[in-house]
Amino acid sequence: MASKCDLTGKGKQFGHNVSFSLRRTKRVFKPNLQKKTFVVNGQKVTMTLSTQAIRTLKKKGVLNPSK
Repeated sequence: MASKCDLTGKGKQFGHNVSFSLRRTKRVFKPNLQKKTFVVNGQKVTMTLSTQAIRTLKKKGVLNPSK
């Protein structure tokens, strides 16, 4: 899958795993991205969206809550 949300631009972030002894090792935080298909002007458009963007679109009424 793509590494960024097509709508919000949310992508991976970097940080550290911190152990009990406070040693730090590098890690990556990845967003939960999913492919969604919309019908726009009679054409199917597939977008890669973060789950946060999908929830916002459902709340605003852009997406059908059933799917």
